Amino acid sequence: MTVSHRFDVRPAPAAVRGAPRRGVPPAVWLLGPALAFVIVLTVFPFLYAIYLSLNRFVFGGTPTFVGLGNYAAMLRDPLFWTGLRVTLVLYVLALAAQLALGLYVGMLLHRALRAARFLRTILLAPFAMPSVAVGMMWLILLDPSFGSVNYLLHLAGLPKSLFLASPSLVVPTLAAIDTWQWTPFVALIVLGGLQSLPADPYEAAVVDGASPAQLFRFITLPLLRPSLLAAAILRSVDLLRFFDTVYITTQGGPGNASTTLNIYAYQQGFQFFELGYASALMLVLLLAVFAVVTGLTTLRRAIA
Repeated sequence: MTVSHRFDVRPAPAAVRGAPRRGVPPAVWLLGPALAFVIVLTVFPFLYAIYLSLNRFVFGGTPTFVGLGNYAAMLRDPLFWTGLRVTLVLYVLALAAQLALGLYVGMLLHRALRAARFLRTILLAPFAMPSVAVGMMWLILLDPSFGSVNYLLHLAGLPKSLFLASPSLVVPTLAAIDTWQWTPFVALIVLGGLQSLPADPYEAAVVDGASPAQLFRFITLPLLRPSLLAAAILRSVDLLRFFDTVYITTQGGPGNASTTLNIYAYQQGFQFFELGYASALMLVLLLAVFAVVTGLTTLRRAIA
C-alpha cells in the first residue's frame, strides 16, 4: 500500500504584514523613535539656547543679535563671579564630605551585622525623598526662632545659630543638607565596590602581619578608587547644577551669599526676563559640568 503525501511548496509571501519594508534597516525602525525623542527634547533646546545666548532677548520683545556681547558682559558682572565662587565652594564642600562619609558608612555596612539589611533600608530613605521636600523639612528644622535644631542646641547649653540666615554659614549649611541627603547614595556605591573586592590580597597581607590601618591604606583604598571616582562623577553632575534645595531654602540669600550660577541664571531669565543673558550663563555652567566630568572620567580610566 502506497501512501502519498502532498506538500505545499508555494513560495512564501514577499513581506509579512507589519514587518519593515525590504531595504529599510531594522535599526532605523528600532532607533528612530529614540532619536526623534533626543532631537526634540535635547538637541533642539540646546541649539536654541546657543541662539538665545548670541542675542539680547527680553521676554516679549524681538531678539537682537549681539554676538558674544552677553559673554563679554558676563566677565564684567560681579554677580557672575560671586555665583561661580559659591557654586565651586558648595561643590567642593559637599563632594568631599559625601565621599568621606560615604566611604565610612559603606565600610560599616559591609561588616556582618545583624541589622545590616535594616540599616540599608533606612539609608535609602533620604535620597529617595524629593529635594523640594528635603528643602522644606530643613527650612523648618533650621528656623532661627522656632526650629528644632536651635532648641536642641539651647538644651545642650550651646548658643543658637542663624544657619540659613547667616551669610558666613549658609553655604556650609546647604552643603550639610545635601550631604545628609546623598551620603547614602555614595555609601551604596562603596558597598557594591567592597563586595566585589578579591579576598586574596587581604589574606596575603594578614599573613605578612599587616595591621587594619595598613590594609585600608594600601589595599582597600586603592582598589576602591574606581568606585569612589564613579560616585564623584555622578555627584558632580548634580552638585554643579544645585538648584532646588537652594531655591526652596534661601533663594540665593541672605543677600547673594548662596546665589549659585543656577540661581543667578534663574533670576535673570524668569525674574528680569533677560533670556539671552540667562542662556549664556547656563551654557557656561554646562561647560563647567562637562569639564569636571571629563576630567574625572579621564582620571578613572587612567587608574582602572
